[in-house]
Amino acid sequence: MSPSTAATPASERLHALDALRGGALLLGIVLHAAMSFVPATSRFWFIQDTHPSLLLGLLTFTIHVFRMTTFFLMAGFFARMSFHRRGVRGFVRDRLLRIGLPLVIGWPILFAPMYFIAIWASHFPNGGWSRSWPPVLPNFPLTHLWFIYVLLELYVVVLLLRGAFVWLDASGRWRAVIDRVFAGIMKSPLAPLVLAIPIGAAFCLDQRWINVMGVRTPDQSLVTNAQAWIGFGTAFAIGWLLHRQIDLLRLIERRWLPHLLLAITLILISFVLVGAMTSAPGALKLPFGFATLRLVSVILYAPAIWISTFAVIGLALRFMSGFSPTWRYLADASYWLYLIHLPIVMALQVALSQLDWPGLIKFGVLLVVALPPMLASYHLLVRFTFIGVVLNGRRAEKHLLPQGGIATA
Repeated sequence: MSPSTAATPASERLHALDALRGGALLLGIVLHAAMSFVPATSRFWFIQDTHPSLLLGLLTFTIHVFRMTTFFLMAGFFARMSFHRRGVRGFVRDRLLRIGLPLVIGWPILFAPMYFIAIWASHFPNGGWSRSWPPVLPNFPLTHLWFIYVLLELYVVVLLLRGAFVWLDASGRWRAVIDRVFAGIMKSPLAPLVLAIPIGAAFCLDQRWINVMGVRTPDQSLVTNAQAWIGFGTAFAIGWLLHRQIDLLRLIERRWLPHLLLAITLILISFVLVGAMTSAPGALKLPFGFATLRLVSVILYAPAIWISTFAVIGLALRFMSGFSPTWRYLADASYWLYLIHLPIVMALQVALSQLDWPGLIKFGVLLVVALPPMLASYHLLVRFTFIGVVLNGRRAEKHLLPQGGIATA
């Protein structure tokens, strides 16, 4: 087999995974745009629209199940690839430039308008900032940029762990054992259930947890909570180990359909349980207590995270392999779009919140109004400028097809 022939399948899989990574960020925009329309007994977003939509509630619930686990798995996969391309110093320099710098510069620029939009929302029913200001450390409103903060933490951890392994396991014997155990888990049809055990245990130990929360995100604190470490740290580690044995991706690809069907079933059942768990006490006559209901939710929701994650990875590998200029462009743009989207989405949610239109219509209007100027800002201000170098690792050439990857490689 020639080198070019051998490289082709792996290259095609990388196109699919890079598109999936960008898609996870773009789904975050859809998720946040729908949040104000989610039916809720108490306000959990900065404003609740006057026309909630059960369908948009299901949409947000579904996206929330798999999106960040998928993203961190992809981040771990591409982190190892970048590490072995650049070496330790190059990797650290690249991560500080493309991850650390956007956090430090972007947070004050983005949070200021978000804060004033929340004040504007407070003049309407069911609107306003739900957090006290200024925060007392370690409380800190990382908002949607929390994922960058956690990525930086995971990079530090993985570099320390790898250094320790290289020092203690110079022969590579124990790393080979880990590879064999990991491959054995991944080859089993029960792999998602095994991977769900750590986060399921974390859910059980959190007496306040209900399935609509998903994995608790550290969006309001500089101290990353245990659920985020367990849930997203596990995903990052799985991605790192998958890159050590890329052929295991073929197993995920082959099982995309059963994973998809099972994920849909578990998500729908879990969504129905949301109503039972969030209803007022005594509103539903159930033959068992809340503790039992919560345990059932854990048993269903934790596997749903990993089954749905494997489903979307398998779908991407099955149907999105091969180079696509459109997906390449969107993957490049996704990091910038996700960074800037929340103030824009928030402002539109407040502006639309009191209109007497169906929630689905307002949701569609919000996306149609928000996305074109965001894409235009990427094309005009980022793609061919030094900002694109910071975020995407290189400046795109106008006369060439787009190449490379998004910032969270």
